[in-house]
Amino acid sequence: MKELDVAHLQRRLADFAAARDWQPYHTPKNLATALSVEASELVEIFQWLTPQESERVMDDPDTAHRVTDEVADVLAYLLQLCEVLDIDALAALDAKIDRNEERFPVPGAD
Repeated sequence: MKELDVAHLQRRLADFAAARDWQPYHTPKNLATALSVEASELVEIFQWLTPQESERVMDDPDTAHRVTDEVADVLAYLLQLCEVLDIDALAALDAKIDRNEERFPVPGAD
């Protein structure tokens, strides 16, 4: 299994777009819009499922493949948006978790 990291995947996405001369279209607005569309396509898979059905969504190979593809699309556009805006996605998430831990303390941990 090959080793993956965010920087490597961002480079692959940038190279893919560059080879097709797509950079002019990869503006923050367009990437954020595409991210929203792909997230909506992921939501669509779950739209009419019961909570119990949603927990078993990966049991069906065809549905599991669709979910996996949509997750990949969401992540791809998010990583491309972070690249264009020079955001370190992992550092941003780490900082957000820190803020959330302060905002939402563990009940009874005082």
